[in-house]
Amino acid sequence: MDKQLHIQYWLDSADHDLDAAETLFNSGKYDWCLFIGHLVIEKVLKAFYTRDNDVTPPKIHNLPRLAEKINLQFSDEQKTILTDINDFNLEARYPDQKLLFYKLCTKEFTGVNFNTIKEMYSWLLSQMKQ
Repeated sequence: MDKQLHIQYWLDSADHDLDAAETLFNSGKYDWCLFIGHLVIEKVLKAFYTRDNDVTPPKIHNLPRLAEKINLQFSDEQKTILTDINDFNLEARYPDQKLLFYKLCTKEFTGVNFNTIKEMYSWLLSQMKQ
């Protein structure tokens, strides 16, 4: 796949997932909203990785590690936000951890964190256009 097409694949996929996360939030599926929100940021970072490294991104989900491997300067606050969003990746959690996460994801908690994800997403997209 051509490099620009590969970058666009990641960006289009992130945009699609953001729409899905919005639908999940509106339907009260708060834990899944944040899980998909994590994927949104992961995919945009993988677009940057493709742009900056000329290779396929690694098959990792760790947002801070991906951010370290791209040519973009993050503030300390943004690094903390990436670490916080990283906690929403449910892939390797045990059932008891998933239940705790489910209970944590109230409408208020999810609303605050989903807004943070959308702000990070917008900022990342603005940096891609520069």
